[in-house]
Amino acid sequence: MMKVEVHKRKHHPKDKFKAEMKKKKAILEDELSTKFEEDGFAPELSTEEKGEEKKSLSGMSKYVTHGYHLVQGKQGHAMEDYIVAKTRQVDDSELGLYAIFDGHSGRDVAKYLQKHLFENILSEPDFWTDTKAAVKRAYENTDDEILNEVVGARGGSTAVTALLIDMKKLVVANVGDSRAVICNGGVAKQITVDHEPLKEKDEIESRGGRVIKRPGNVPRVDGQLAMARAFGDGRLKEHITSEPDTFVEEIDEDTEFVILASDGLWKVMSNQEAVDCIKDIDDAKEAAESLVEEALDRGSKDDISCIVT
Repeated sequence: MMKVEVHKRKHHPKDKFKAEMKKKKAILEDELSTKFEEDGFAPELSTEEKGEEKKSLSGMSKYVTHGYHLVQGKQGHAMEDYIVAKTRQVDDSELGLYAIFDGHSGRDVAKYLQKHLFENILSEPDFWTDTKAAVKRAYENTDDEILNEVVGARGGSTAVTALLIDMKKLVVANVGDSRAVICNGGVAKQITVDHEPLKEKDEIESRGGRVIKRPGNVPRVDGQLAMARAFGDGRLKEHITSEPDTFVEEIDEDTEFVILASDGLWKVMSNQEAVDCIKDIDDAKEAAESLVEEALDRGSKDDISCIVT
C-alpha cells in the first residue's frame, strides 16, 4: 500500500466477527494454499515473501507493501486464477510487478501468463523509452506463443498487469474483465476498461463474429465467451483480440493504494465499495483478505483473486 506515513487502523463493528471467521477459516485456507501450490497455483512472488512484502531497501519498497488473497469458487471447476506479486531491481530502477490472470476453460493459459508475460514485457527493447508500446507488443507476442505452443481451440485467460516504476509511475494494461482500481484521497478511480461484448459489438461484427444473449445469460461472443478480449481462445480468435488497453498513472502524495482483482470480486462490489472496505486498513495482506471475505459475504461464487498494493 502506497503510504509513506502509517496511520492507526480505525476499529469497525465487523472486526470481532471477522477475527472469529478468520480463525475458523485458517485450517481450510492452509489446506487450500497447500493444494494450490501442489497444483501449481502458488503466486509468483519474491523468494522471501509470505503473503505480504515489506522491504528495507532504498527507494520504492521503503514505502510500498503488497498483499494478496485467493479463494477457489463454487462453480464446480478447478481453481483457474493465477497471480504475480513481487518487486525486482533492474539496474538503478526498482519495479513492482503485479498481475491477475483469470483463466477459463482450463488453467493452462493463465499459468503460462504467470511465468512469461512480465518476462516478455521487460525483454522488449523499448521498455524504458516507450513502456506502453512495449507492453502492448509483449501482450500480442505472448498471445501468439500461447496459440502456437500452449492451447488449441479451447482455453483462455484475462489479464490485468501493473508495473510500478520507482514509486513514480504506474503502467497498467488489461484484456478481459479483470480490473485495476486506484484510490486517491479516498476516491476510487477505475484505471482499466472491462472488455464486454456489447461494448465492442461493432468491432466483433466487423471481424465476422456475433454477440449473442440467451435468456438468463450474459452477452457472449458467438454465444460462448463473455468478454471481447482475451489471451488464447483460438476458436474465437478471428472475432476477438488480445490487444490491451494501456494506461499510465502518476503516483503522488494523494495515492493511497491500488486494487487488482478478478471479476469474482467486481461482480458483487462497486469500485467505491471496494475502496471503502479497506481504506482504514494499513496492512496490505489484511486488506486483500477483507475484500475477498466481503465478496464471499455478498454471495460471489466465482474464483476470487485480489492484490492490494
